[in-house]
Amino acid sequence: MLVPLSWLLTCAPLPEPVDVGEVARRLTGIGLEIEAIEQVGHDISDVVVARVLEIEELTGHKKPIRYCRVTTGDPAAGGSGGSSSRAGAAGGSGGSSSRAGTERQVICGAVNFAVGDQVPLALPGAMLSGGFEIGVSKRYGRVSDGMICSAAELGLGDDHTGIMVLPPDAPLGADFVSYAGLRDVVLDVNVTPDKGHALSIRGMARELASAFGVAYTDPADTGLPDWVADPGHGEVYPASIADPTACDRFALREVRGVDPARATPLAMRVRLARADTRSVSLAVDVTNYLMLELGQPMHAFDRSALDGPIVVRRARQGEKLETLDHVVRALDPDDIAITDSSGPIGLAGTMGGLATEVSETSTDLVIEAAHFSALGVARMSRRHRLFSQASARFERGVDYELPLRASAKAAAMLAQLGGGTVVRSEER
Repeated sequence: MLVPLSWLLTCAPLPEPVDVGEVARRLTGIGLEIEAIEQVGHDISDVVVARVLEIEELTGHKKPIRYCRVTTGDPAAGGSGGSSSRAGAAGGSGGSSSRAGTERQVICGAVNFAVGDQVPLALPGAMLSGGFEIGVSKRYGRVSDGMICSAAELGLGDDHTGIMVLPPDAPLGADFVSYAGLRDVVLDVNVTPDKGHALSIRGMARELASAFGVAYTDPADTGLPDWVADPGHGEVYPASIADPTACDRFALREVRGVDPARATPLAMRVRLARADTRSVSLAVDVTNYLMLELGQPMHAFDRSALDGPIVVRRARQGEKLETLDHVVRALDPDDIAITDSSGPIGLAGTMGGLATEVSETSTDLVIEAAHFSALGVARMSRRHRLFSQASARFERGVDYELPLRASAKAAAMLAQLGGGTVVRSEER
């Protein structure tokens, strides 16, 4: 498991300066072998927050090419700096003299951003992830004075298909590395089968606090909505457990009106990337984030794709399920299936089904958190040769008390970040 040290220290703060070597020694001493220590984000320099002022679409090429005028300062600040000529933009002169050094012209092949967006801009001389240096270049008949960056170029995953669009309040001209908190230490921890609790920030921070004798803050006790203990709030979608040997706790929370266009907060994306987890969408990112933090795997369903009540049961002979990896799987009668009236919609604690997947248009969500049989998940995972972050945790044992709290945190976060509403039972 890859663990950002900064995330651990939010739950078990150590006195400054933190001796990373001593952290590794003490964690190894209690049975959590540290296989590697990586300094991340330190190789990136001269990347700043910029705003896109103008985009010129260059035609006659096999792929989209855009010539973008960007600024690293406030165009409205001082004198006549707020105006700019079209000729200056096309010719790459960098704008009027009153804005010297704040405006640049850059070539970009991505199309997922628009005028007015805030973006990370690598200045000439900048170093990006992997030792890639940026310079001034001439391409497509234009001079490119820097580069607008994707997440991959900033060491935040492998997505290089689009530009990383920043929050609108990102401070113009700010050093991106500091703004995004890119510099960190990542511990590669070998978690043995008998220490399943350590497959989470929660469990590992508890071990860290014990090893150093410092205070511990349980993230399962923080950030909870005040209605978490109310069984009538957020558990409105009908569900039942048909086989208690397969599952002995199953919690659902329903959130409606989530804006699918809302982006995952940058700080969350950075932590996910440091933990080697790909950012997908707000709904998926929230459930993955809380799985990493708390150790409780969760799954989000598109409510509009559900057909009738959800039932957790053993699979029936002849049933099939197309999982999220686009594989159609013949189910075994020993498999633990999450089902609705249409049949299986997920392999419990392992992988969801494609038919009820949260998509880029999903607005109404049902969040599931459960306590599945560790042995049942382990057998099912091996039977289908399907290993996931969720199955790795369930087969080692997940805290029985977590599903209600984790699902409540997920619902509250989606409501806050996605503009949705957690549904009360009386609102059905």
